Amino acid sequence: METLDADYIVIGSGPAGQKAAIQAAKLGKSVILIEKDTYLGGASLNSGTIPSKSLREAILDLTSFFQRSFYGQEAEVKKISINDLNFRLHKILDEQRKILDHQFEKNKIRVIHGNARFINANEIVVGDYQIKGEYFLISTGSKPRNPIHVPFDQEKVLDSTRLLSIDHLPKTLIVLGGGIIGSEYASFFAALGTEVTVVDKKKQLLPLLDEEIGQHLQKSLTLIGLKMMGNVEIKNITKTEDGVVVCFNDDSCIKADMLLYALGREANVEYLDIHKVGISLDKKGYIPVNALFQTVVPHIYAAGDVIGGPSLASTSMEQGRLAARHAFGEQTHHFPTFYPIGIYTIPEISSCGYTEEELKRLGFHYEIGRAYYYEIARNQISGNDPGMFKILFHAETLEILGIHIIGRAATEVIHIGQVAMSYHARIDYFIDQVFNYPTYAEGYRIAALNGYNKVKHKK
Repeated sequence: METLDADYIVIGSGPAGQKAAIQAAKLGKSVILIEKDTYLGGASLNSGTIPSKSLREAILDLTSFFQRSFYGQEAEVKKISINDLNFRLHKILDEQRKILDHQFEKNKIRVIHGNARFINANEIVVGDYQIKGEYFLISTGSKPRNPIHVPFDQEKVLDSTRLLSIDHLPKTLIVLGGGIIGSEYASFFAALGTEVTVVDKKKQLLPLLDEEIGQHLQKSLTLIGLKMMGNVEIKNITKTEDGVVVCFNDDSCIKADMLLYALGREANVEYLDIHKVGISLDKKGYIPVNALFQTVVPHIYAAGDVIGGPSLASTSMEQGRLAARHAFGEQTHHFPTFYPIGIYTIPEISSCGYTEEELKRLGFHYEIGRAYYYEIARNQISGNDPGMFKILFHAETLEILGIHIIGRAATEVIHIGQVAMSYHARIDYFIDQVFNYPTYAEGYRIAALNGYNKVKHKK
């Protein structure tokens, strides 16, 4: 067995591992990165964020989705094949993998493929290598939860990873779970013309959203044929010769060609032997860390999905970077509590700050400014698609408290609001600025005027 040593050992090459490894290398440290899979990038690049967003873009483009609004909702969905989608998907993945390989090579990061397992707090074994490190980062991510009572296979009963390998598009699809992953894929397939039914014990999709935005999403998805079955409890899932049957506690059943099981994910730690170094999982099945991303073993850090929420590629990248900086005594800061969330349903959603429901619970005296996409000239030009800006602000001080956007370009234009909020801007900031015309960003000004006029007329 060959022995190696390095200043920094990173286990897992997803967003957290990538940025941590590169940060450590930029600090002049020797870095070894371990990746169990053939390709670098973790679930984010190979089965999660990049594939799902690439599929979304391909579906919108190849089906001419945004042209439908010019010809009415009854316009026929342009038929595309799974091969059309896969061609686009694999081209993007190939390019992203090349970029990542180049970044690691440029920063002299040694990559070793295989399953890592701890033999003590300072050493791991990977295949024929025994590797000693000064600091470690566990960034092995998460994987879809696969309960043993669910009859998973490669054709009919799928999780989000298996879904990427299907060889045909189903005519009907049941999605179990109305969270982010379930809602995104449900909307993708609905846009393809598949009859999609989302099943969840909650009454509506994405219950953590501002409720008004969630209702707007559900209405928009209904227009492209998606059905929602809320407030139901699943009794069992059965495969048949021609599909899948899901039955509920009231003994009613529904049937479809395929089923996507999207009820949760869990930390990817099964091969690590973390118990040998005194690390155990919390009640939710994730690695507990302090505010600096240290585990109970101070020189072993953990970041990304393996530590639980928010489980975003963007937040994982920053967690990994901060963990590496702290390990080597560089200036750092606590992870920010304020950041945008992007959900790539069709239509997409992005938000930062408080929801209206949170403000009510906290007793804030707030007001709301709204701008609907049909008021925005850019939206008429690009296709009259549903959407809205919702700005929550303090009724007396006018400070912006929350911004919620649903509709095209939501995940792009949210950053204007994010920057304004980070400087504690008031609602009239958007009124006093000139926005390019016609743009989606103009929605900020329309919403600000709408909200400010409500306050002005109350005085």
